Amino acid sequence: MAKTIFEELGGKYERQGDYLIPCLNVPAEEEQPIGVWGQRHLDYLKQYRRVTYTNLLTSGRLNAYLADIDRQAQERFERLIEDMKQAQGNGTVKGRKRLRMDGKAQ
Repeated sequence: MAKTIFEELGGKYERQGDYLIPCLNVPAEEEQPIGVWGQRHLDYLKQYRRVTYTNLLTSGRLNAYLADIDRQAQERFERLIEDMKQAQGNGTVKGRKRLRMDGKAQ
């Protein structure tokens, strides 16, 4: 039997019953902590971007990608909080009237 392209490139098959199944290994990936933003992006990829998720997973770059997304989102979140603190400190929010629970202004 002639070699397939997979075998010519160094791939091997494993016999399971009457079938030859290619032996595929996912590359080892460095473990990095992934926070809440990375987990949310992972859920998004799994639900709406399945091809991108599969490509990142099989190439061994998923964990690094999610860690980078998490880092960027955390930096943006912290910057947003700082900007909100600055805006409140400058008196831009002080002039507004507060609403009571019944919807009337104080």
